[in-house]
Amino acid sequence: MSQQSTSLLTLTVTAAGTIAAGRFVTPAGAQAGADVNTLGVARTAAVATNKIPVDVLGTAVVEAGAAISAGATLKSDSSGRAITWATSGAKVALALQAAGGAGEFIEVLLVPNVA
Repeated sequence: MSQQSTSLLTLTVTAAGTIAAGRFVTPAGAQAGADVNTLGVARTAAVATNKIPVDVLGTAVVEAGAAISAGATLKSDSSGRAITWATSGAKVALALQAAGGAGEFIEVLLVPNVA
């Protein structure tokens, strides 16, 4: 799908481990797991100790972990991909586009999140 984004704030983060591009990243610099608070979305892939740009405010391109409807509230799955928020977990973004299934990249609006 989309490969466009409008970042209002991008921070440089030191990767704590392997991070795939387009995945949610935690404040500790790790690829996000299921339901966790996120800092933003990695613009590039990284391995431990690499410095990477992470989109924190604005829109970002993220990989979907399942089908997503445009307008859905999103959270992170166990691999740091976007999935629809249902009843639990940190709400981290709003889908600006739909995804037909896992592996598609969509534009999302990042939202501040705290559990």
